[in-house]
Amino acid sequence: MQTDVQQVADGTYLVHGSNTNWVILTDGDAVTLVDTGYPGDREQVLASLAQVGSSPEAVTAVLITHAHNDHLGSAEYLRAAYGTPVYLYDAEVPHARREFLHQVTVADVVRNGWRPGVLPWALHAIRSGGKAHVPVTGPEAFPSEGALDLPGRPVPVHTPGHTDGHAAFHLPDTGVLISGDALVSGHPTSRVKGPQLLPDMFHHERARAVASLDVLAALEGDLLLPGHGPAYRGPVREAALQARERAL
Repeated sequence: MQTDVQQVADGTYLVHGSNTNWVILTDGDAVTLVDTGYPGDREQVLASLAQVGSSPEAVTAVLITHAHNDHLGSAEYLRAAYGTPVYLYDAEVPHARREFLHQVTVADVVRNGWRPGVLPWALHAIRSGGKAHVPVTGPEAFPSEGALDLPGRPVPVHTPGHTDGHAAFHLPDTGVLISGDALVSGHPTSRVKGPQLLPDMFHHERARAVASLDVLAALEGDLLLPGHGPAYRGPVREAALQARERAL
């Protein structure tokens, strides 16, 4: 099966894995990889790099929006096999080491099992490694403030709520926002299409997740690349405000 890789802007590719997206940013032969899907998505991660003419050896860094298994899946593999640094917001570093785990629980799923799409999503998540133990043994905090000296020049933006150390990545030069799970455009457990928060059971602190939408609304851009759902073209501010309105 060919991996779904979409070039959405110059040097910017959105990849749809199994229910989770990741983003490839290229600059010549160098690459920044933002998120890595589920553990079971590894072949797709490697295939997506090949489809953009790259390889795991060319990945300068892996940036993780947050340390849930569906985003962290192959981070440790790339770090251990290729020496690729794995960067997160400082509050998320211990989460990536699995000193604690802020993730939807089996009990949460059972309580919400009556909702459309929840049980099929849960079965897929388990099959894809959603409950696997995949800590990053050497995660690092972002090495600098502001734009990172990496392909794409991404700027980390702290957007807590989904997890304590969730980070989005703003690419002001191209008007792109990589929003992770702070702002999505769809999910198998949601009937809503378009900009939205994930359903409540997925957030560590829902009130902070809602407040982080105001942070995103202050960013300039016209292309949203979410952790779940299709790319959204339109003002980032409008997308964030629409999600906030739906959440209230």
